[in-house]
Amino acid sequence: MLPIALDAMGGDHAPQVMVEGARRARDEYGIDVVLVGPPDQLGDAHGLTVIPASEVIGMADDPGSSVRRRKDATVVRAAEAVRDDVAAATVSAGNTGAAMASALFRIGRLRGVSRPAIATPIPSMSGPPTVLLDAGANAECQPSWLVQFAQMGAVYARRRFEVATPRVGLLSIGEEPGKGNDLAKETFDLLSGDALSGPAGATFVGNVEGRDIMSDEVDVIVTDGFTGNVVLKALEGGIGSVLDRLRALVDADERSRTAAAPLMPALDQLFVDLDPDTYGAALLLGVKGVSMISHGASNAEAVCNALRTAVDMVEVDLVSALADAVTPAEG
Repeated sequence: MLPIALDAMGGDHAPQVMVEGARRARDEYGIDVVLVGPPDQLGDAHGLTVIPASEVIGMADDPGSSVRRRKDATVVRAAEAVRDDVAAATVSAGNTGAAMASALFRIGRLRGVSRPAIATPIPSMSGPPTVLLDAGANAECQPSWLVQFAQMGAVYARRRFEVATPRVGLLSIGEEPGKGNDLAKETFDLLSGDALSGPAGATFVGNVEGRDIMSDEVDVIVTDGFTGNVVLKALEGGIGSVLDRLRALVDADERSRTAAAPLMPALDQLFVDLDPDTYGAALLLGVKGVSMISHGASNAEAVCNALRTAVDMVEVDLVSALADAVTPAEG
């Protein structure tokens, strides 16, 4: 397999954390990683190959114009490595919009895909994670786009989490078919047909509510990018607060530590299951390559896991499966 191109200057803790995550991926899992960044700023690259890039698109920069103007930006060069068959996939923890724009402008959209979507795994209380999309790529959506998100999300759930027949739900404010805004109602009607049969291989279970996202009742949840991103950030904040409080309680004093000791193996696993770093990154579905988008605060473990996921998605030929499953839509 070709190496994975890692934007070495993306994220809050770049480049040190990026380089360390790449080193761990190579040393612990045998993953070939190429760093993209200014060689003189990377420090000890641990023998990893470097694709030189002199510019960085910051978190506050406008994504579209920056990608067009800064042609030697790290995230742009990483996407070009995939386009030019120098790398098999790209991973970035930098500006999300810039990572998306680079993938769109340099790698290109899959034929028939109206808009790519960000698919984010949400931990479930039992079983595989729930795939939430769109998690922020498209603030305004059309019903036909959400249908494509459902098709792509189903393929992703099957290829990454081995869900044989994914159950797809539409996020709304009530379970009844008539609930929700115009977008939800029109999308419900489209998904109620045969849109998820054939290559998508999924079942539409109807409307789901926010409380269902971490349940075992659904495998894929589709919504517009504005709503999806709000949901994602709310869950991240809520889960983080609960885990922090739980850690404080079990370590409050010697009596608490003694009482909690028998539960610690289960609690440790719970912390791992609910930690976003476990999944490493979200995936931009709908482009002609594997493009992973990591959280800006990613640590070395998250970077390593993102690289591992990128390899897995290349090996299962996710992109070709997505192309087969998507029904071209107007608009």
